[in-house]
Amino acid sequence: MKIKIWRFNLKKYFLFTLTLLFFTVSAQDKPFTVVIDPGHGRNDGASRSYSDLGLVREDHVALDISLKLQKLLSKEKDIKVIMTRTTHVYPSLSQRTDLANKSSADLFISIHLNSTGTNTTQATGAETYVQGPDQNNANLEVAKRENSVIYLDEEDRRRFEHYNPNSPESLIALKIQQAKYLEKSLLIGSLIQDNLENDGQNNRGVKQKNLHVLRQNAMPSVLVETGFINNHSDASYLTSSAGQEKVANSIYRAILKYKKEIGFHPNIQPVEPEKPKEVALENDFRILILSSPTRYLEGDPALRGLKYILRIKEGDVYKYYYANTNLASIRDENLKRAKEAGFKNAAPVAFIPNIALSKGYYTIEVAVSKQRLNNNSYILKNLRDLKRTKKKGSFYYTYGNVKTFEAAVNMQKQIEAKGIINTTIEKVLE
Repeated sequence: MKIKIWRFNLKKYFLFTLTLLFFTVSAQDKPFTVVIDPGHGRNDGASRSYSDLGLVREDHVALDISLKLQKLLSKEKDIKVIMTRTTHVYPSLSQRTDLANKSSADLFISIHLNSTGTNTTQATGAETYVQGPDQNNANLEVAKRENSVIYLDEEDRRRFEHYNPNSPESLIALKIQQAKYLEKSLLIGSLIQDNLENDGQNNRGVKQKNLHVLRQNAMPSVLVETGFINNHSDASYLTSSAGQEKVANSIYRAILKYKKEIGFHPNIQPVEPEKPKEVALENDFRILILSSPTRYLEGDPALRGLKYILRIKEGDVYKYYYANTNLASIRDENLKRAKEAGFKNAAPVAFIPNIALSKGYYTIEVAVSKQRLNNNSYILKNLRDLKRTKKKGSFYYTYGNVKTFEAAVNMQKQIEAKGIINTTIEKVLE
């Protein structure tokens, strides 16, 4: 078997590395992600009948406004829109918030219609809610009405069964969870209210309320009550195509301004070309770390903690090789690791496969002893035809005679399988 020392060439070493490191940086924009949540669904929510308007349903109107808002936002190249529903279905509150969180959304907008619980009301206008503990009793009815939908869904009942909005513990946890998003929620809420007012609606302000649909969102979130369904003027406005377009446009402009005010910038990510699959080398490579007349066993301090050591004897010298691979990148990494261990003169050595020695042979040195092995020795009992030689006061026991390195490795494995360890492949040149 021919063994060739591969000397480290800095230029060749970096050629492959530089090829992989060369890439073109292109703008991979992470879009500003907005989740639009049309409130309620599947005929859930407030409703009122009018002689001139017919039956006005909150879930239907909320969906109409949301779809118009989606259409406006979808024109923006750096905005991604996710809808919690686009038809008359009912996603659970858990599904709505989970969708937003899993999408790593930047903003959550829930669209609703308000109601006082009576047939008609003088109350009019829009108001926006952000998550927070109760601020006053005036908001209590809103919270009761919006939170009551959790009893429609088994998943929500399990998710919220241990949450008590009146307990100090729940309020403390709520404050901690929402503190990081509250400021931005208040910002988008005020921008929405300002636009709705500028477009002709009564501005009822931004309010804090403990609403389940907002509580578990890991992003700035608002719930917009776009008007009162039991106020005839508001209902007429919100069921008209023009009114819905105005509301959607108010929220749309608020989102654009919010995005600008928080300084949203697309993330520029470097794009690496697909790395070519590394081609295996023709030869196996081991790292020659040490040549010595001393026979070191695995774990000896002289080997400095390196494992996977192959010991080959040539004449009176033991050569110690670290690791084995036919991949250039791993070979170079093995060389680096050997040098870091303290073998500064380590070098890669190519083992050319399946080459028979023209002169000499390989044998396995199974024991070295100052005394002859006893006839009851485990080695003598398990290996026949051992060759014994005496040199410089020590007895050397060897076994076998093969022409290729691969055959020597297999023979060594067979011997070790019998429990005879710490053997050495020996190359004998005649």
